Amino acid sequence: MTHRVCPWWLGYWLICPVRRFWHSPHELLAPYVQAGMTALEPGPGMGYFTLELARLVGPSGRVIAADVQPKMVDRLQRRAAKAGLLGRLEARVAPAESMGIPDLQGSVDFTLAFAVVHEFPDAGRFFAEVATASKAGASVLLAEPSGHVKADAFDSELQAAASTGLSLVDRPSIRRSQTALLKKG
Repeated sequence: MTHRVCPWWLGYWLICPVRRFWHSPHELLAPYVQAGMTALEPGPGMGYFTLELARLVGPSGRVIAADVQPKMVDRLQRRAAKAGLLGRLEARVAPAESMGIPDLQGSVDFTLAFAVVHEFPDAGRFFAEVATASKAGASVLLAEPSGHVKADAFDSELQAAASTGLSLVDRPSIRRSQTALLKKG
C-alpha cells in the first residue's frame, strides 16, 4: 500500500458532529479506558477521539497525541482548551518516520490506532514503538477503514503487531472498519 497522509484540511470533515452517527467516541472508547490511565493516540488529527479519551482518563490521567501535521496539532490543542481538557493532553508534532515517543517506554495503558497505521511509512516500526511505550497488559484498539485498507493489508498489519509482542485478543465490531483489540503480554 502506498504511504499517504490525510491532508490537514480534511481534519475539519473528520471532526464533523454528524460522524457520531457511525463512530461514537464514548461508545467506542469507554470499554477500554478508565480514569487514571495513560492513553496514546497516534495520528489524532484535530481530535475527534482525543477529547473523549481525555474525558475518560479523568484529571489523574493523561493523553499523549502525536501527529506529523502541525496544523492538526494546533487545532487539537485549541479544541482541548475550549473543552477545558488541555491539562490532560500532551499534543506532539512527530517526525514523519516515527511517533517521537521514546520517553514513554513502558508507561502507556491504552493506545488508539484509528485509521492511522496505513498512513505510517512502516507498520512494523509503528507497532514496535507502540509495544515499547506500552505497559505489560496494555491494550491497543486498531481500526482501519475498510474502504482504504483491504483484508490482506490488514492481515499484514496484524502480523507486524504480533512480531512486536502484541497479541490479538478480540475483533470488536466498528462500523466501516476492520478492527482488532491487541494486548501486550
